[in-house]
This record gives sequence, structure tokens and C-alpha cells, in this order.
Amino acid sequence: MENKVYDYLDTLYNEMVDIRRYLHQHPELSFQEVHTPKYIAEFHEKLGHKVETNVGGRGVVARLEGGNPGPVIALRADFDALPIQDEKETPYKSTVDGVMHACGHDGHTATLLGLAKALNKVQSELKGTIVFIHQHAEEYAPGGAIEMIKDGCLDGVDVIFGTHLWATEPVGKIQYHSGPVMAAADRFEIKILGKGGHGAMPHLTKDAIVIASQLVGNIQQLVSRHVDPQESAVVSIGKFEADNAFNVIADTAKLVGTVRTFNEEVRDQIEADLKRLVDGVCLGADVQAEFDYFRGYPPVVNHEEETAYLAAAAKDVPGVEVIEDMKPMMGGEDFAHYLEHVKGTFFFTGAKSPEWETAYPHHHPKFDIDEKAMLIAAKTMAKAVIQYK
Repeated sequence: MENKVYDYLDTLYNEMVDIRRYLHQHPELSFQEVHTPKYIAEFHEKLGHKVETNVGGRGVVARLEGGNPGPVIALRADFDALPIQDEKETPYKSTVDGVMHACGHDGHTATLLGLAKALNKVQSELKGTIVFIHQHAEEYAPGGAIEMIKDGCLDGVDVIFGTHLWATEPVGKIQYHSGPVMAAADRFEIKILGKGGHGAMPHLTKDAIVIASQLVGNIQQLVSRHVDPQESAVVSIGKFEADNAFNVIADTAKLVGTVRTFNEEVRDQIEADLKRLVDGVCLGADVQAEFDYFRGYPPVVNHEEETAYLAAAAKDVPGVEVIEDMKPMMGGEDFAHYLEHVKGTFFFTGAKSPEWETAYPHHHPKFDIDEKAMLIAAKTMAKAVIQYK
């Protein structure tokens, strides 16, 4: 049956490209998606699928019941965009100022819609039920997955598969990894409450910028001197704000950063170490501080059996040239929440064109994908669905 689905997908490729480019031109930010979920729901309704809208907020869930008994298999694609100005010079660049699909979610959605249409054509031959989970708000914690799960999107589901089109890996490559494959992604904010004053009289002040700068330096030692070197962790400061007059010593300064970990104990340790470090530096400087730590997505932990199954299934998929056990990455993904509830795996599909001199990374203003990757991703998931028992 998979060969028949592959042929259907080949005939649907141009439609998938059109869908992806339409969505690319009309992006919507996390938790602000209005048109996109409506577009997705109408697509499934035309196929006769059972459709639920406003799942967990703005999510869409469609169900295709096969003609034969079998497992309930979920497939997930996200559809939100990012607050980035599209700098590509292409006919399908974003028409929304300051918003673009800079992470491939338009391609994920087009892939799943194309696959839904192809599987619909073999409905009578399918075993079990296919659940198409179209998720809003992957890019912005707390994300859409957790609320969609609370709203029942995984009810009755036996296994879930998802893929990420990856623009820095060549088309034709499928990457997988059992166990932790993406990191927990947390955020912290530190506000130093000093005492401002004239730049010529620093002895009368408590310089928030100097204190915050000391913290920046000390924070760099949290991983190198506090975390077991056999564990993985990243602590990065992404934002440093303070007053900007050249002759005024700032009374407040704010640091915002991220923590990435795989191990829950390391995650707890870094949060505690950060708090202790802030308290210690501020005690020495005789100032107060506000410290807030926000837990983001947990790590994406792929299930061993399902990951091995996916890797084996990808071997004979048309277009797949390389199947690679990848190294875990420190990026975050709220697909993690699904894997905490049901078994499954999240894999990566190469989307770098061989014709590109430069492959711009995800979240870059010139980000793009080779759309042939959508066909490979759809065929890989098709085979995983059809052969799963």
C-alpha cells in the first residue's frame, strides 16, 4: 500500500508546495493564529475527516478512520510563525510586516495536509485510525501542546510521530536518536536594584551595571565548574538592559537568559545555583535583586522501540539517501509533552538544497527550505503509519 501512497504524494507535491507558500506569505504569531487553523480545518473537512477546532485554544485535530481495525496513530505538525522580518527575495516571502515562518512550520503543515489527502485515498485499506494534530504556538512557552493534550488530542492514541524539517542538513537525510534528543528550555530574569547617581560621583551610588556585569561573568562558571562534565548544559545571557545616559550611573539593570539541559537533576541544580549566585553577589554589593526562573518545555525524550522502528522504516523510502543517528541538540520543542504521555519519536528531515551556497539557520531572516524535503517527510511518515502494528 505504501507504494500507492508514494504515487499519490508525488501527484500532490505541487499542491503541497502551493500550500506551504501560501502559509509562508500569511504567517501568524503564537497564540494569535486565526486564519491558519481555519484554513487547516476546511482542508480536512473537504476530505470528510472528523474535525475538532479550538482544541486547547487554537489547535485543530482531524481523524481519518481506516477500513480495518488497528492502532490509533497520531501525527503532529505545528503552524505558528515568529516575530522576524522576512528578508528573502522570493515570490512567496511574507506579506506580514515583522512576521515570518522562520522555522519551517509552514512546511510541516503542508507536509501533513498532503499526507492526509494521500492517506484519505487509501482509507479502505488502512488499519486503525490516523489522528492529525495541527498544533498552534510551538514557538512561545507554555506552548500549545500541553493545552491540546489537556483538551484530549491524545485520547486513545497508541503512538505519535513527528518530524522537523531541518534546513542545515541536506535533502535526503533522515536523522533520529533514541532517548533525549532536544533539551529542556528554561528562561530566567534577574533585575538588580541598585542606587543611581551622577557618573562623576560613583562613591555615592550602587552601580547596577557593574553588579550585573559581575553576574554575567560568574554565570559563565555555572556549567564549567558546577555541572558534571559528562552531563550537558548551556546557560546563556541573551539580554542586558540598563539606563543609557552616558553620565548617569544606572540604578537598575536587567539580565534575561536561557538554560538548556537534558537531565532533570542538572536542571534543578542550575536553577538553585543561579539563585544562590544572585543572592551572593547582591549581598556583597549591598543591593537587592529580583530573580525569576520560568520552566519551559521539558526535554524531548524519544522512545527506544519507536525510534528504532522509524529508522528502519525510513530505509526504503524514495528520496531518502542517508539515515543517521544524530547527536542530541540543545534546542527546545514542546513535542516533548506528547512523548510524556504516549510512546513515539520525533525525527529530523533534511531540507537544505544542494543548489544553495548558504543554508540559513532556523530563526534567521533569510531562512528557507528545499520543498522537496516535504515529500520525503510525508513518505517517511506514510510508511511509519502503514506498517505500524
